[in-house]
Amino acid sequence: METIIGVAAGILTSISMLPQLIKVIKEKDVENLSPYMIAILLTGVSLWVVYGVMLLEWPIILSNAFSVLVNATLLTCYVLFRESR
Repeated sequence: METIIGVAAGILTSISMLPQLIKVIKEKDVENLSPYMIAILLTGVSLWVVYGVMLLEWPIILSNAFSVLVNATLLTCYVLFRESR
């Protein structure tokens, strides 16, 4: 049961920023995004990946690695779309 809860939590937290990323890519509007929040979140999920690697816990590694990818993409979009205005 613990594994099911852990995997479900990992999936939900990993996909939580996808709607924001999709909206930013579609609209190319980053005016209301906080780059600091994204950077802090990116740092946090990166540390979770390191922690997962230290424990060899694949659910932690994979879910947070996906979050790293989504948040790094969002931060990249922030930089690209902000400069284009």
